[in-house]
Amino acid sequence: MPDKVVDIQNVSKIYHTLDGETLAMSNLSLSVYEGEIVSIVGPSGCGKTTLLSLIAGLIKPSSGKIFINGEEVKKYDKKIGYMFQNDNLFEWRTILKNVLIGLEVQNNLKEKNISKVEKLLDTYGLKDFKNHYPRQLSGGMRQRVALIRTLSTQPEILLLDEPFSALDYQTRLKVADEIGTILKKEKKTAILVTHDISEAISMADRVIVLSNRPAKVKSTHNIKLTLDVIRTPLTSRKAPEFKDYFNVIWKELDIHV
Repeated sequence: MPDKVVDIQNVSKIYHTLDGETLAMSNLSLSVYEGEIVSIVGPSGCGKTTLLSLIAGLIKPSSGKIFINGEEVKKYDKKIGYMFQNDNLFEWRTILKNVLIGLEVQNNLKEKNISKVEKLLDTYGLKDFKNHYPRQLSGGMRQRVALIRTLSTQPEILLLDEPFSALDYQTRLKVADEIGTILKKEKKTAILVTHDISEAISMADRVIVLSNRPAKVKSTHNIKLTLDVIRTPLTSRKAPEFKDYFNVIWKELDIHV
């Protein structure tokens, strides 16, 4: 059994506003294991991004505890890599200087670390663009840069908050495939928040469905797909079981059109 990387124990979160209290999450518990990619889906406004912020230590739970590799999360630290909806690249810095920002912040710009980052750029098709600026890259390439920037500090877990939502549909499919493949190749543990059921199934080892607010775990689906090729996010969509997972999760989300 792989090691438990994330352990969320009976976490609740209350937001205080001028109008009173809002219970965003209620006694939520879940675990994520080493090398696993877990997708989180749920109705709009149910608290998916709140969950990532709690794991990252950006906000504190009102009750309950969260552990990363056995250590309770008290504040944000370098164990966590966070990839947001927008790539947040600095337009005045080259691609190489963008991906080195995390190491700069950590005062860890050692030659071996810079070499690792340059190797990542090379491996994932960005070597020839390292001296370019973000405005010279496509949306998909920018997202690859954002991922490599996140990987540069060698985090133990990656949090991805709707990282493809700003892309058009065709680019989104391609970039999700690329990034899903990178995560598996780099053997990274990752939690992906998405509104896209197909994306959730295609990228994940497990899909966790959250309830309406206050968020609880409504169901968990271990994704087992029959394929005669190597599994990637794109090939996953061709598996015969794919539509069955989609239909079950669709119903659980109570989506009406």
